[in-house]
Amino acid sequence: MAQNLSRKILAAHLAKPSEMIPGEEIYLKVDQTLTHDINAVMTYLAFEQIGLDRTQVETSVSYLDHNLLYLDHKTPDDHIYLQSVAKKYGVYVSRPGNGICHAVHVARFGAPGKLSMGGDSHTPHGGSIGMMCIGVGGMDIATAMTGVPMRLKMPQIIKVNLTGKLRPGCNAKEVILEMLRRNTVKGGFGKIYEYVGPGAATLEVSDRVTITNMGAELGATTSIFPADEMVRKFMKAEGREDQFVELGPDEGCTYDGEIEINLSELEPLIACPHQPDNVTTIREVEKKKVQQVLIGGCTNGSYKDIAKAAMVLKGCHVHEDVSCTCAISSKQIYKQLLRDGYIEMLIDAGVRLLELACGPCCAIGQSPATDGVAVRTTNRNFKGRAGNPTAKVYLVSPESAAACAVTGTFSTAEEVMGDEVRELEAIEEPDFYPIDDSQLIRPLPPEEAKKVEIVRGPNIAPLPVPDAPGQHLECKVSLKTVDNITTDDITPASAEFSSMRSNIPFMSQYCYHRYDPTFAARAKELGKSIIIGGDNYGQGSSREHAAINPMYLGVKAVIAKSMARIHKGNLVNHGIIPMIFEDPADYDRIDQMDDLEIENLRDQMAEREVTVTDRTKGFSFRARLELSDDELEVILCGGQLRYLKNELRQMGVIE
Repeated sequence: MAQNLSRKILAAHLAKPSEMIPGEEIYLKVDQTLTHDINAVMTYLAFEQIGLDRTQVETSVSYLDHNLLYLDHKTPDDHIYLQSVAKKYGVYVSRPGNGICHAVHVARFGAPGKLSMGGDSHTPHGGSIGMMCIGVGGMDIATAMTGVPMRLKMPQIIKVNLTGKLRPGCNAKEVILEMLRRNTVKGGFGKIYEYVGPGAATLEVSDRVTITNMGAELGATTSIFPADEMVRKFMKAEGREDQFVELGPDEGCTYDGEIEINLSELEPLIACPHQPDNVTTIREVEKKKVQQVLIGGCTNGSYKDIAKAAMVLKGCHVHEDVSCTCAISSKQIYKQLLRDGYIEMLIDAGVRLLELACGPCCAIGQSPATDGVAVRTTNRNFKGRAGNPTAKVYLVSPESAAACAVTGTFSTAEEVMGDEVRELEAIEEPDFYPIDDSQLIRPLPPEEAKKVEIVRGPNIAPLPVPDAPGQHLECKVSLKTVDNITTDDITPASAEFSSMRSNIPFMSQYCYHRYDPTFAARAKELGKSIIIGGDNYGQGSSREHAAINPMYLGVKAVIAKSMARIHKGNLVNHGIIPMIFEDPADYDRIDQMDDLEIENLRDQMAEREVTVTDRTKGFSFRARLELSDDELEVILCGGQLRYLKNELRQMGVIE
């Protein structure tokens, strides 16, 4: 039977026979895992508690790439811990300065047909080379490292048929912004987007990563391209052509839906504050004075992206009112740009070069000014995401960002370059990259690894483990939120807050700090409580701290109109019951500090539907538990760590 590419890879990784029906749970064998420094400590603290000697997947990599701005002892202590724990458990380490996790992983470890799970929402970056890459929470990574099959609700597979060819001055960023304009930030729930067609064949891997990486903003499970000649070229340039396997959809295969995009018809687009789907054309957007421009990041920090931005800036200078910085995605890309003269072009134009790290994307440095307008090539523009809640962040391509830096307002490459914009079409990825893996620390042999002592700084606190829910729950609503609450709202980004993440008792004091600074004290005083959420609750980053911190503060359940996939999984893993209003209108009837009661909770949970009584208002409403049998058992057990250890004991893997 003819299969599309996504079903083909999923079928090859099934741990249990399954018909792979959309919405039904499947179990997958994982080939690779990925973590990064500001989320990874919780992952490895959990893996330590499990009791295995070594990761059980083919390749596990720990990247030190997000917080390289050492404000005090906490972050360097975390990095030392992560290096020592990696040596102990057979995990690669990518050291600071090697580059951003997604770029390095695809370049040095990724391969067509593999299945990877990463503790970062932009893990689908790897779909650019025909690899199935799924973003999950840190506890899921710890689980995958045990070799236990990972559960996933089978997504719908949506065909995105690309035709035509991008015009000079347009970028793959236009493709994903057009997808967001059409489908919204929650349009991808329960879906994999599979990009095919003659237009897809014109896109290099560096173009494809922009689309698959930022597909996370659609709420999609992942996105993927075929492994074709463009992927072969990329892997040959990486010295790994022997790992290339041609993979694509079978002729005559079917999909669960289809989208058509003609690349030739696209024009430069811009995502306006404060959501990535608030998209319009640069031609139509209201012109504003730009205070800051950031070129690069994991979404648009490739060789070709930076080279094209440099060409737009060539012979020009950054506007005197603009602060323009550049974050290149990896060391090897930086070296090639340096050899080819593009770095000199950037410096001559007045661009400041940053660390090869995530940095400003997650508010670690380069925060915009008060009420500042920031133009960025990164993937998110949530309010406060850049570190300043008063800032207005706009998302564009590198070509457009460079043009904005020159003019000081929203502009396109064509407006700056005129007919010379056609020169951008000649820029391609190099045939060979300057490969240097000296910044990758390889795993120790098992016997040597057993002798390693794990180093823990004073800020690294034990991972809190939730209690199992009781039969009766009566507590107050500690917080009522609006639609599209992000994990940045729940657990703020920035160098300061990121450095706290190894210490939940400390970090929990800042839970919802930017959204409602009174929440943490109120929740702690209540002892136990419920959060009421709107639509798309928990969108954005995969950071499981947005579940761990509320759990630590006594939150027992979240009742929302709808929830983002990764955050819902994190709630389950950390023992918070995710519930969905059966009638969304009931959301409007509930206020903060209302007293809610659920009788026979555990019995009702088994039926996947509970009756909640608002004692303050004197009415009852129904809420659904959209949980599989395993997910329900995880919550009833008191979280994924307890559940996993029980499972491994039954298998005889641990005592």
